[in-house]
Amino acid sequence: MPDEAFVLFMPSGRRGRFPVGTPLLQAARSLGVDVDSVCGGRALCGRCQILLCEGEFAKHGISSTTASLAPQSDDERRFVAQGGYLAPGRRLACSALVRGDVVIDVPPDSQVHRQVVRKRAEVHDIELDPAIRLYYIEVQQPDMHDPAGDLRRVLEALEFEWGLSDLDGCDLYVLTRLQKTLREANWCLTAAVYEGRRIVAVWPGLRDRVYGLALDLGSTTIAAHLCDLSTGDVVAAGGAMNPQIRFGEDLMSRVSYVMMNPGGDAEMTRAVRGAINALAAEVTAQAGIDLVDVLEVTLVGNPVMHHLLLGVDPVELGGAPFALATDCALRLSASELDLTLNPGARAYVLPCIAGHVGADMAGVVLSEQPHLTDAMTLVVDVGTNAEIVLGNRQRLVACSSPTGPAFEGAQISGGQRAAPGAIERVRIDPNTLEPRFKIIGCEHWSDEPDFESAISATGVSGICGSGIIEVIAEMYLAGIIRSDGVIDGSLASRNARIIEDGRTFAYSLYADTADIRITQNDVRAIQLAKAALYAGVRLLMDRLRIDAVDRIRLAGAFGSHIDVKYAMVLGLIPDCDLNYVTSAGNAAGTGARITLLDRRARDEIEAVVRRIEKVETALEARFQAHFVEAMAIPHKSASFEHLARAVPLPAPSLAAAATPATTGRRRRPRRA
Repeated sequence: MPDEAFVLFMPSGRRGRFPVGTPLLQAARSLGVDVDSVCGGRALCGRCQILLCEGEFAKHGISSTTASLAPQSDDERRFVAQGGYLAPGRRLACSALVRGDVVIDVPPDSQVHRQVVRKRAEVHDIELDPAIRLYYIEVQQPDMHDPAGDLRRVLEALEFEWGLSDLDGCDLYVLTRLQKTLREANWCLTAAVYEGRRIVAVWPGLRDRVYGLALDLGSTTIAAHLCDLSTGDVVAAGGAMNPQIRFGEDLMSRVSYVMMNPGGDAEMTRAVRGAINALAAEVTAQAGIDLVDVLEVTLVGNPVMHHLLLGVDPVELGGAPFALATDCALRLSASELDLTLNPGARAYVLPCIAGHVGADMAGVVLSEQPHLTDAMTLVVDVGTNAEIVLGNRQRLVACSSPTGPAFEGAQISGGQRAAPGAIERVRIDPNTLEPRFKIIGCEHWSDEPDFESAISATGVSGICGSGIIEVIAEMYLAGIIRSDGVIDGSLASRNARIIEDGRTFAYSLYADTADIRITQNDVRAIQLAKAALYAGVRLLMDRLRIDAVDRIRLAGAFGSHIDVKYAMVLGLIPDCDLNYVTSAGNAAGTGARITLLDRRARDEIEAVVRRIEKVETALEARFQAHFVEAMAIPHKSASFEHLARAVPLPAPSLAAAATPATTGRRRRPRRA
């Protein structure tokens, strides 16, 4: 047995080596991993429950098995014997001892700080025409002179009273309870009809409310909006971390998991379907309704999420030509996806655009409608794999760009996902080089008198995506970072926050209860991510033979919360009048909600998607050239005239002529 073992905690991605026999709770605390415990590690409170992830994790070179942890301890058995609940497969971190290399998932309910899922229902005008409609009818009673069955009598009543002449019958579930329902209600009932063709549910008497669920399946988070199909109102909303994250923080890590672990795709399918069911139960409880009141669900997601939800092996998406099993919209029974809603509930999955441009981007297009405007519109859904659409009513082109998880806090030394305590806003005085910042969950800036007392419950725990963008952009504007991305160590004589960090330098943002610094490697990770995104945009501009865009919309949870000015300062997006650079919010979720409430939108997006031309970055020779130039901040050669009028930009540094990508061989970033 080795003396030390490698421990990786998900979803934070924090890792380290520890002596064999170290309790997991101790390892977690030494790494700053968010694991709850009230009893001080005495196996009394049960709040530190974790889950061992079994399988081959090729990205990290780890084989994680049950033998990686010591067997269940006496303390854990005593906890259960005394009435404590330990969910199947879970262990108590305070009692589970490390024996070998291991991957550990920290479930949301075991975290001190509940994750903030930043997706909401955007304000959007939608014409109400749902696929599910309710019809109240009075059915003629049978008699000895008319042998027609009860279903035929219902169909005749729907045609006579509502003009529904093209019905093709009902689901078997409806048929099994039809006779009882009719007699219980004295031959009066309400029928739910799907797309004007099929009866999917019946209730005795009058019923005037049914509900639908719009779901956005992100690689990191899942967002749900419960809508009243009779009014279009969002009556409840909720979000959850995607449990698949324990198999890998980015999409290709999950595809790799499937390649290395036979049956891994089915495992991830069960995980995401279970999370959807839990989220559906949460939002229906919020609204005070039952799950059987939900009769339809619409879903969007990137291609890997799309395939795993459907139970399709995503391995083909792991390499060229990135073939989809289907790019068509799907109309399914919700029960085929193991969703525990009304037995007659239907599911509509929006179409995918191409290999790594998925149904989520189709939802964004439906929400933002670039195909209906003359303005040259750039729409970017920023995530671990950025999806990009550019064009107008004349022509639309699309691509995906492998940005990786840096924008969400992964691969950043002090990075974390958005949660209370995470730094989300940063300002640096260009004269003193002193910072001030805001954290999630506190309205005060760090230099305000009430800040310390206001953060007593959360503390300052790390820096999230929007904070990373702002701090690096502010460091550039203050002259701490040169345009080539190098932290200027000569400024250490001006301010002690610029500190030596091996052979490079770092900027100390906060060093009180946590050591949060921006290292040279952090800057490089963001440069790689933003250069990949910009290069993808530039390829689309080349395809349309344009040098500028009229309008930019940033979609997604991350895109919703970054300051567009700082995104442009960093060179994440091309130059544009800042008045026309705005956040689209959770546009993918809005697209799902539009298709839930307006069935005609389904035909619209299915037609538009067929018009979108896909540009494959892996095949474009110009990608690498664009990528190299985009490594500079904001860019090596592109003019940012609009930005320069709004923000005083530093003069280009002498080192800018040799950007990081030109000073040595640099690999093309792999697809996230």
